[in-house]
Amino acid sequence: MKIVHIVPGFGGTFYCGNCLRDSGVVASLKKAGHEAITLPMYLPLSKNGNDSGDGIPVFYGAVNIYLKQYPIFRHIPKWFENLMNSPPVLRFAAKKSGSTRASGLEDLTESMLLGAEGHQSEELQQLVDFLRFHEKPDIVHISNALLLGLAKKIREEVKVPVVCSLQDEDVWVDAMHQDQQEKMWRLLAEKAKDVDAFIAVSDFFAGVMQKRMAIPDEKLHVLHVGVRPDFYTYTKPASNPQSIGYLSRLNDENGFEILVDAFIKLKENPAFATLKLIATGGMTGDDTKFINKQINKLKQKNILGDFEILEDFTSPALQEFFKSITVLSVPVLKGEAFGLYQIEALASGVPLVQPQLGAFPEIIAATEGGVTYQPNTAAALAEKLAEVLSNPATLENMSLAGRKSVEENFDCGVLSQKMVEIYKTLGVY
Repeated sequence: MKIVHIVPGFGGTFYCGNCLRDSGVVASLKKAGHEAITLPMYLPLSKNGNDSGDGIPVFYGAVNIYLKQYPIFRHIPKWFENLMNSPPVLRFAAKKSGSTRASGLEDLTESMLLGAEGHQSEELQQLVDFLRFHEKPDIVHISNALLLGLAKKIREEVKVPVVCSLQDEDVWVDAMHQDQQEKMWRLLAEKAKDVDAFIAVSDFFAGVMQKRMAIPDEKLHVLHVGVRPDFYTYTKPASNPQSIGYLSRLNDENGFEILVDAFIKLKENPAFATLKLIATGGMTGDDTKFINKQINKLKQKNILGDFEILEDFTSPALQEFFKSITVLSVPVLKGEAFGLYQIEALASGVPLVQPQLGAFPEIIAATEGGVTYQPNTAAALAEKLAEVLSNPATLENMSLAGRKSVEENFDCGVLSQKMVEIYKTLGVY
């Protein structure tokens, strides 16, 4: 089976769970003998290139599609388009904040969803022609519902089924101006008709998106996200010293300030005098002021020396990160559709302490590898962290249970095979 996964790039500037999900699926499909490739959009998938491994260019270059929102740039010469789509320009664009912020990109998001009727119709045709004449896939899988504008033309011209993953689209749409949100959800519901099947990453998020996009039961599937367990070294939770870990983009929306404030509260207790806070996951230009604010708070409390930001979050660096922490906590303000970092931590033997929001309770119940708390405040998090960190037996039990669950239920290879079974229901073999 030849499968093309269309994936938005992020330039490698921060930890992107959705991107890791897609790359893991493609790698597992290849290992199972399928011809699977990644087709990147907007930005490269890493700092150094698109990382597709197939020599495929970046489609819908972020600079070009942004410029084409303005009439003056809709008929620019081909040489200028190629320049704006060159790796150095795209890497520079990836460092800027605007490409990862929904506010201000409402018109561009709408235009992308409109597909052939949007301002990027030329880019759409280039992508479709590449699929039709170069790749000739049996099925196309798009990474998220914000790319639904591609589906109709792919189905009509490439004449293959289109599958769409669902993960955290609500975060993007709900960050838009209030008067734009309802219009965007209506457009997403309309474009959902162009897709053969949807695959949500959790039961929680399937319910959210089915309601918002009016997805019929027969089109909706749920498949958790997995990892390759053999890629992660199991170790017992760090005890000398104990450390709280954070793995995600370091910003307000992902709850980093809640964790910092909880850490400050814990450090007021002499029992946690040696406790450390280690954070990794990267940032964009939008996040600098916010991070400096957190550093200043820790400095004022004279505990900055117990805090560390690790800039490298590639796989080898993450292995060392997990070995150095006792628990992982990413207190996302409104919860998440899944949170791949949870499975990465559990595969490494690190228990979770997560807010009782989004899919977090679902994942923790399925793995028995952590605990939840509510409400999502610094005080409640500090109380739960103190409880867990003070109980070595509980830590070890959750560590063992979490790793076992990843091996049995969150193995990327097994989950990818289940995805293939969904493809087969669409007549693809």
